[in-house]
Amino acid sequence: MSSSNLTIGIVGLPNVGKSTLFNALTLKGVPAENYPFCTIDPSVGVVEVPDERLGRLTEMSHSAKTIPAAVQFVDIAGLVKGASEGEGLGNQFLSHIREVDAIAEVVRIFHDDDVHHVSGEIDPVSDIEVINLELVLADMQTAEKSLERAERDAKGGDKEVIAERDVLRKIVPVLKQGKPARGVSLTNLEREAAKSLHLLTLKPVLYVLNRKSGVVNVDAEGGDAWKALQRFLEDSKAEWVFVDAGVEGELRDVHEDERDNFRRELGVPDDGLNGLIRAGYRMLNLISFFTTGEDETRAWTVTRGSTAPEAGAAIHTDFRDKFIRADVIECGKLLESGSLLRQGSAGQAYAKARELGLLRSEGREYVVQDGDVMEFKHS
Repeated sequence: MSSSNLTIGIVGLPNVGKSTLFNALTLKGVPAENYPFCTIDPSVGVVEVPDERLGRLTEMSHSAKTIPAAVQFVDIAGLVKGASEGEGLGNQFLSHIREVDAIAEVVRIFHDDDVHHVSGEIDPVSDIEVINLELVLADMQTAEKSLERAERDAKGGDKEVIAERDVLRKIVPVLKQGKPARGVSLTNLEREAAKSLHLLTLKPVLYVLNRKSGVVNVDAEGGDAWKALQRFLEDSKAEWVFVDAGVEGELRDVHEDERDNFRRELGVPDDGLNGLIRAGYRMLNLISFFTTGEDETRAWTVTRGSTAPEAGAAIHTDFRDKFIRADVIECGKLLESGSLLRQGSAGQAYAKARELGLLRSEGREYVVQDGDVMEFKHS
């Protein structure tokens, strides 16, 4: 999976802070020259994956350019009850969400009479259930039609159609119980067969709990609504993060040097957006490896478990097809080697690391680790 097409769709009921969050995220946008997408829809933001190792490698190598890993966030039209039946922007919403790799579901956990809630009360678990049920209902329509077709076509003996039919026979009964397809236990082969179905409830979900500074938040209140939400998150083994979308949005107009003070004053010490981006990256089972030199220091995105040739393909297909070996060193060890030199370049840091026995030569079976710095050799 390459960083240029990795997308997380932001969904939520109306007035939960979805667009505020999206606008705040675009503050962390990647300069267009680093990611020359043909056209970017206004509702798509290309956001940098925060990684302090990248800056330190740039400094060590005196790189002319730094290119971070990136994630696309897509602001998807607000969802209302009945979307699967075409209510509100239902069909548009559902078609947009089919195209993303994962879902960030924004859940309002603040009380504020000035911001109307679509159901009139703050009940995070109920909000989550409305959205999740709409996704399940939409999937049920798709899956039942697909199963009918697969049952008919499987008689022809096509292995792929039979695999699809078998996986649908597992998924449809679960959807009928109002539960998401991601709860179905699937083998790796079944998972592959399920991919072509583009089911919404097979996508991983990150719950973004949106607080608001200066008002009462459900977690601070500690009442039944918070306990029910904690129980739901634990039971569904969900990934979740806290964000104050309003504060993150206001930071757009604050100079970088002042942001930490501004956060402290508002009682929001952590950068919720960085936490959200990292959690999304992690949830998609992604890691970064680096290349560094005078021209550029760059973070490359690969799926965890990728071999050296597979990782090399992120840079150029020759590094996969004509792979000979890769020189590999863990980022921290290369930086340490560089720090032993009064001043130097990436090349000298590599030489020092080689002298210390820290640089390894790896073959095509090597599984790339997060934070590896790599140099590929090909024929």
